[in-house]
Amino acid sequence: MRSQSKTSIRSSALAIALAVVLVSFLSACSLFGPKPAWEEPPPPPAEGAIVAADDLTRTKLANGIEILVLEDHRLPRASIGLTLRRGAGSVPPEHAGLAELVSEVMQRGAGDRDALALARVVEDAGASLGVSAGWDTTGISMRGLSSDRALLFSILEDVALRPRFDATEFEKARSEQVAGIQGALDDPATLVRWHTLKVLYPGHRYGLPITGTAETLGQLTAATARRYWTDRLVPSSMIFWAVGDLDADEVVAEVRSRFGSLAEAAEIPGTPPTPKQTPEKRRVVIVDKPDLGQARIVLAHEGIARTEKQRIPVDLMNDALGGSGFSSRLMITVRSDAGLTYGIGSGYALRSEPGPFSISTFTRVPEVRRVIDLVLGEMEAIRGDRAIEEEELAKFVSYNVGRFGLSLETSEAVLGSLVDLRVHGLPDDSLDTFRGRVRETTLADVAEASQTRLHPDRAAIIVLGPADQLASQLEGLGEVEIVEP
Repeated sequence: MRSQSKTSIRSSALAIALAVVLVSFLSACSLFGPKPAWEEPPPPPAEGAIVAADDLTRTKLANGIEILVLEDHRLPRASIGLTLRRGAGSVPPEHAGLAELVSEVMQRGAGDRDALALARVVEDAGASLGVSAGWDTTGISMRGLSSDRALLFSILEDVALRPRFDATEFEKARSEQVAGIQGALDDPATLVRWHTLKVLYPGHRYGLPITGTAETLGQLTAATARRYWTDRLVPSSMIFWAVGDLDADEVVAEVRSRFGSLAEAAEIPGTPPTPKQTPEKRRVVIVDKPDLGQARIVLAHEGIARTEKQRIPVDLMNDALGGSGFSSRLMITVRSDAGLTYGIGSGYALRSEPGPFSISTFTRVPEVRRVIDLVLGEMEAIRGDRAIEEEELAKFVSYNVGRFGLSLETSEAVLGSLVDLRVHGLPDDSLDTFRGRVRETTLADVAEASQTRLHPDRAAIIVLGPADQLASQLEGLGEVEIVEP
C-alpha cells in the first residue's frame, strides 16, 4: 500500500511538472510567436463595388421612366415599387399634410377593387402593399412571393394608374389624420419639434409638420388629393425598382407593357429654396406648458441639403458633438458628468433643400439654464479650443465605415440607397466610394465643417415648459418670447 501511494504521488508530481512546462511553453509562444486570432484587431471592411455588375440592371424607357433591378435569387421573394421625385415639400404650406393623406387614401381602393377588396387580395397572397410620402418622394411598394410576380405587378399598376380616391374613404382618412395630430399635441417631444419648425421656417412648407395641421387638412378635398398624384405621375420623374428572385429582362418587359404608354408631361416644381440662414439672430422662445415638471429643449438653425459636398465632414463633426449616442460629447457632458438628462442628441435633416440642424434634450425645469449653457459650451468648444483631434476623428471614421456596412445588409436596403442616389442626382458610384471618402477626411475638413455648419451664436432656443419658472432662467440669452402651445 505504501509503495502504491508513493507511485501515485510521483505520478501526480510528474503531471504537475509537465503542466507547468506546457504553460511556460505556451506563454513563450505567445510572447515570441503570432497572437491568437481573437487578440488581433478585426480586418478592415472589404472595399470595392457594393453590387456585382451582373446582378444590377439599369435602363430607361422611351418615355423617360428609369428602371433599376437588383437580382437576388437566394429566397423566393420579390419587392417592386415606383418612386416619384416629388413629395411633401412640393405642396404649398396651406396644403400641408396633403402628401401624407394621399398616401393613405391610395391604399383604400384602386381599379375594380374597393378598400376591402384591395386589402383582401393583398392579404390572400401573403403580400404587402405600401404607399408612402416623404419630403422629396412619394412611392408605392409591393412585396410578396416571386411566384406571384404577375399579381404584384397588377396591383401596383392599379394603385399607380387607377387609384379610386373614394370620397367616403378620403373623409375617413382625413379624420384619422386629424385625430393623430390632436393626439400628438399631448406629446412634449413632438410639440417642441413643431414649434421649432415654425421658428426656423415661417411661411415655408418646412415650417409645418409633414402631417399638416387640423386647419390645413380641413381645406383639402378628394379632388385635391387626386390632383396631387396625377400632377406628379410624370415619366421623367418616375423610378421603377425591383429586387429579389426576379429576371431583369422580364421586369423591364412588364414595366414597358404596363407603363410604357404613359405620356410625358411637365414636372411640377419641387421644394422651394429655404433661407440661407435661419434664424438671422438668436431667438429664445418659451412654449408655455404650466403642467410640465420636465422641460423639453431644442437648439436649432439651418442645416445642409442631401447633396451637400461637405456632408461627410459635417457628419463626422456631428457624430463627435451629439450624433453617436453615448460616444458623443453632449451625452458625456450633460448626462454622464452633470447628470442632468437621460438623453441628448444632435442631427442634420437631409432633404433636397437644407432642413434643420437641431440638438434635442429634456431636463428638470430648475436645471434648464444649466443644460443650455453646457450645450452652447460644447458647440463653441468643438469650433475652437477643443476642436476634434486625430484620435477622436479616427474613432468616428471607424464608426461611420462600420455603420455604413450594417445599413446595407439586405438587397432591398442596397437598392433603396441606389434609388435615393437617383432621386437626388448623385453619382451612381457613391456607395462604392463612400468608405474611401470617409477615410480620406482630414482634421482640416472637419474643422472647416465645424466653423461653417455650426452656429451657437445665433441658434434658436426653444423650451417647452412652465413660462413663469423659465423666463428668468433664460435672461441674458436673448429677448425671450412666450407663446401658447
